[in-house]
Amino acid sequence: MQKNRGSGRTLSSNARGPGGMRGGIPPQIVTHETSRALMERACRVIPGGVNSPVRAYKAVGGQPLFIAAARGARVLDADLREHVDFVGSWGPMILGHGSPVVLEAIHAQLARGTSYGAPTELEVELAELMARALPSIELVRLVSSGTEACMSALRVARAFTKRDAIVKFEGHYHGHADSLLVKAGSGAATFGHPSSPGVPGDLAKHTLVARWNDLADVKRCLDSAPVAAVILEPFPGNMGVVPPEKGFLEGFRSLTKKKGALLIYDEVMTGFRVAWEGAQGLQKIEPDLTCLGKVVGGGLPLAAFGGRRDVMSLLAPLGPCYQAGTLSGNPVAVAAGLAQLRELERRGPAAYAELEERGAQLERALVETAKAKKVPLRVQRQGSMLTPFFLEARVRSWDDAAKADTKRFAVFFQAMLEKRVVLPPSQFEAWSISLAHTRSDIELARDAAAFAFEKCAKA
Repeated sequence: MQKNRGSGRTLSSNARGPGGMRGGIPPQIVTHETSRALMERACRVIPGGVNSPVRAYKAVGGQPLFIAAARGARVLDADLREHVDFVGSWGPMILGHGSPVVLEAIHAQLARGTSYGAPTELEVELAELMARALPSIELVRLVSSGTEACMSALRVARAFTKRDAIVKFEGHYHGHADSLLVKAGSGAATFGHPSSPGVPGDLAKHTLVARWNDLADVKRCLDSAPVAAVILEPFPGNMGVVPPEKGFLEGFRSLTKKKGALLIYDEVMTGFRVAWEGAQGLQKIEPDLTCLGKVVGGGLPLAAFGGRRDVMSLLAPLGPCYQAGTLSGNPVAVAAGLAQLRELERRGPAAYAELEERGAQLERALVETAKAKKVPLRVQRQGSMLTPFFLEARVRSWDDAAKADTKRFAVFFQAMLEKRVVLPPSQFEAWSISLAHTRSDIELARDAAAFAFEKCAKA
């Protein structure tokens, strides 16, 4: 038995139940007192009590849940209440929590050691798999986080082009590197300014911010300065799911080639989630560089960036562009990621067809229940990534997304939590569906949504 230090109760390490956990969640437990106590302790030693800001529930109010265990499509909170989970650790858990194939790989590697600071065969096998799945990748380097992958991709792009300026899009998030924490300037095609204290203005001035799905705005940016690279989320998920309009990506892929700027696909969220070949495969776009994370680590800290051989060959030790990391290619993380990707490869197209089916089922459930309760709702989805926006109009850009009713979303979030469905605690995030979610999980979410929309209608 494994002691749950937060509550003093015990939790069986092999507990499984409906949808993943078994064994006795006391029905009389209806409070989050243990999570509340843990948050009070955390706030004394961790800034805001959390190690990533969105976990603090500031956008939705209420008490953040501390999680004690997870299995399949379910999580168990510190008060031993079970919930259907649509966070999925923010995307990595495409097979579900505690996937047996991933756990087996981790356990096998643990017996051989946790870190060597030296090359391993596992690294080679993972790199070969990535190159096999994504034809745009000829050379790839492993790192530990999506932030590190995007930061490094931009560095090598600048080294290759010998230019400083980059273009990013409003509402796209590429990690917390200084040059990417930038918001739009005062007018079209103006350089951005820092969106966070601590980011030097001299760095922000090299970042241009364009409007998503606005090809004319991208052209103005590319015309205004010699641009090293354009970085984007091919299916944005960090302002909610906002797919590209038809012809948009093809149009600015042509523009980047004409201007000599590299195209960087940030597939940290979409890589191996929307399709085996990633968003780039679905969109028939071949970027110069690709950033990967989340799914490729199987739930452990692992990310990667890769692309054209002539660009990636500038990295040390082949070239002068420096990038390094003590835990890059950590064997436990690589073992987990390799096991997850091999399982997806083994299941083939059927896995993505199943994710599409579950995503479509959840989308229909939300649309139908919102309509029945007369709550304005726009659901936007790409495969197993989904966002319900509390507005009626189609969301094409950050300006559109920002019009969503965040107060109503907060009511919805808390009502869903009351019915034991855990969602990303922000209107502007993508829900993650896994292969562990069953039809009954989606039906449970539908029933919870009916309850939540009822509350929204009265808000």
